[in-house]
Amino acid sequence: MPTVQAETLYTGTQVLPGGALSWEGANLAAVGEPPEAPAAHYAVITPALIDAHAHIGLIRSGEPEDEAEANEHMDALLAHADVLDSIQMDDTGFADSIEAGVLYSCVLPGSGNIIGGDSAVIRNYGANTNAALIRRAGIKAAFGYNPMSVREWKGTRPYTRMGALAMLRAKLHDVREKMAKLAAKPDAEVTFSADEVVLRNLLERQQRLRVHVHKADDVAALLRFVDEFNLDITVEHTCDVHEEATYRELKSRGIPVVYGPMDSLAYKVELKHENWRNLRHLLASGVTFGLMTDHPVILQRTLLLTLRWFLRVGLNKQQALEIITRTNAEILGIADRLGTLEAGKWASFVCWNGDPFSLESYPVAVYAEGQLIYRAD
Repeated sequence: MPTVQAETLYTGTQVLPGGALSWEGANLAAVGEPPEAPAAHYAVITPALIDAHAHIGLIRSGEPEDEAEANEHMDALLAHADVLDSIQMDDTGFADSIEAGVLYSCVLPGSGNIIGGDSAVIRNYGANTNAALIRRAGIKAAFGYNPMSVREWKGTRPYTRMGALAMLRAKLHDVREKMAKLAAKPDAEVTFSADEVVLRNLLERQQRLRVHVHKADDVAALLRFVDEFNLDITVEHTCDVHEEATYRELKSRGIPVVYGPMDSLAYKVELKHENWRNLRHLLASGVTFGLMTDHPVILQRTLLLTLRWFLRVGLNKQQALEIITRTNAEILGIADRLGTLEAGKWASFVCWNGDPFSLESYPVAVYAEGQLIYRAD
């Protein structure tokens, strides 16, 4: 049974000095004291890093902009689109991410459409998209500025926030009326289109809606939709939210946030209040939150570097690492196999030559499901 030991082992919930990992096949067998002489020693071992919101494989390194596939320009509402159909695993960004210890991504369509389609949680080391897929993690939606900024795209496009939400509200009402008709008369002839099947799943809370939103008033509009249609949602981004009350409201409703990206340019008016100091409001509220890169808005390989802002506002290193390991896994629904180093979970971990938060440190070995997939030169 292979075993490795670290001077410092971060499990995703605690720090174990001199801790060791043993595994059998793809899964961890023991965490803690080494049961036998370890095959290798490392300065630090952490769980594999997880990016909770990215467009890697869609907007690809070294390819021109007109080959990017994050947004489908065909129509504003494309609930039945599947992001997995556009991911290309030969994007060299995946290799860069693995080298940085980021082994798992939730890839979503972009935010040009009011409803953009299904997400995919993937292995960054998958040989192809079928091998890469782990699970689905919700349907992408976008509130705020983005859907109204692409009026030149095909289909019916909104010119305002209220126009975008009116289009979505009307579609949800239509589907809800069909559902009510079918409930009242089970043998009624009711036909649902491909998009309507997905919207029905949202209304029945069988699917989660992953909603791009930056500003506090756009979050407020989203919560009105939650109340009107009883939706299960996550709030994605919120980089312009610069007060605590919005996050307190999300906490009270049990709605998680996937925050970020940090370290990007505030390239539109919608982000005029974006600042690392907003993290204080996020933390003070107690809301459950994970972290994204929004790759390539910031490169996925820089995911761990963005944790320095959380250290600055008072988290310790273990608490900061939990954001991009345990918490991201919980929000994405993969905590049964990833996010923490525990017996029975995947043997996916990163071995570092020193403190991961040091600029001099880097991964020297990366394991995925028990297999060594990267070793530093």
